[in-house]
Amino acid sequence: MSRFIGVLALLFLFHVFDSIESFSGFSDQGSLLVRNISEMPQKNSGRGGLSHITIAGSVLHGMKEVEVWLQTFAPGTRTPIHRHSCEEVFVVLRGMGTVLLGSSSHKYPGQPQEFPIYSNSTFSVPVNEPHQVWNKDEHEDLQMLVVISRPPVKVFIYDDWSMPHTAAKLRFPYYWDLEFLHQQKDEL
Repeated sequence: MSRFIGVLALLFLFHVFDSIESFSGFSDQGSLLVRNISEMPQKNSGRGGLSHITIAGSVLHGMKEVEVWLQTFAPGTRTPIHRHSCEEVFVVLRGMGTVLLGSSSHKYPGQPQEFPIYSNSTFSVPVNEPHQVWNKDEHEDLQMLVVISRPPVKVFIYDDWSMPHTAAKLRFPYYWDLEFLHQQKDEL
């Protein structure tokens, strides 16, 4: 099953780069410009232990359907408990970690289920399900390629797993979209 999801994620990425004309990675003649990801600016957006690169995004590159991120979590680093109404696919490039997945079917996320993640695996999080990604390894970084739908992402953040869904705090624009929000174009 995870191999199937991985293949779907790669096909999805090929579709994205093949079908987006307004993407700033194209030259004036319409041919794809190759960018070296290692030369792209990395940011932690005030979240220690996180390195984030928006490889292709809505606010930064004018994409409308998907966004692609490269994220590296230092040992012990985790995301806040959060949910969003977009689809999200993770491709684990290196390291090991855990995804904690709560429930949206009750008044609050509840006791989360733990799912191990490891290098060369893929996983997806159901829309609106509260979750947290955690690098529990004490020695190695966790690096993932993340694809989200319907960017820019609107994130609802929880203080803990017993916080009611209605009390989750909206974070929009999200940290890495703040700098480029003024460049966002009207969809008309």
